[in-house]
Amino acid sequence: MNKALEDMLRPYAPVTPLDWEQATREIVQEIALLGFWRSGFFEQASFYGGTALRIFHGLNRFSEDLDFSLASPSDQTRLEAALASLQTELAAWGFSFEAEPKSSGKRTAIESAFLKGNTRINLLNVGVPTELSRHFPTGQKLTIKLELDTRPPPFAGTEVKTHLMPTPFQVRLYDLPSLFAGKLHALLFRGWKSRVKGRDFYDFVWFVGRRVPVNLPHLAARIRQSGNPASDHLNLKTLRTLLHERFETVNLAAAADEVRPFLRDTRELSLWSAAFFKELANRLTSQ
Repeated sequence: MNKALEDMLRPYAPVTPLDWEQATREIVQEIALLGFWRSGFFEQASFYGGTALRIFHGLNRFSEDLDFSLASPSDQTRLEAALASLQTELAAWGFSFEAEPKSSGKRTAIESAFLKGNTRINLLNVGVPTELSRHFPTGQKLTIKLELDTRPPPFAGTEVKTHLMPTPFQVRLYDLPSLFAGKLHALLFRGWKSRVKGRDFYDFVWFVGRRVPVNLPHLAARIRQSGNPASDHLNLKTLRTLLHERFETVNLAAAADEVRPFLRDTRELSLWSAAFFKELANRLTSQ
């Protein structure tokens, strides 16, 4: 196995088949970012979301997707143009993935694509023991979703960070206050119908624990773009009220169940209650 891949795998110390699958997924995510960088993608696009938090800020949970946003609706970068670079980069590191654009047939602000590769073949590339590889069905696919928001709400701050593995490269990503704004919008208004995404609540605790201030103008722009009147005169007081109402009505047991598979240590989930989250909401600050 390539020495750089060995170094990327070492912190995971995988034992179970699921450990190996999660580690491989996250290594592939980082190499995909390298492919995006080589294509010039980050000249007009920024990385955001849970995977950005994990890779660049140490969020301690597994993540699935790669989410990006154009800097401006007038920018011409498109997701599909970078896909060949991703396949080439992954192949250079021994991985076998196809990058497939997704077309719904409808005009939408979100462009989507998928990286898909045979789970067993790609796990063998990072050194999974043969006996463990047999736990994965022959045709099972390892899939990573890619999304690009082509009509981004304004007022997001960005920064450029250097990543050193598997080789040095740089990524433009939302700064922490803007990432927090995006997470709060998801926590309050994510359209999952009757389901609840516990990862939003877990990440909320992470942001508050690190005293990250909220980018209120960006949050208000996100809320306004989604057609919600809550964006009118948004300030910390009205934001806390929205959060308190959310925490009082959401099924936090279901939220904990949703995030549990993404955590190595689930003990902190025992703290989750409406009172716990409302206390954290009262600690919010803004830029």
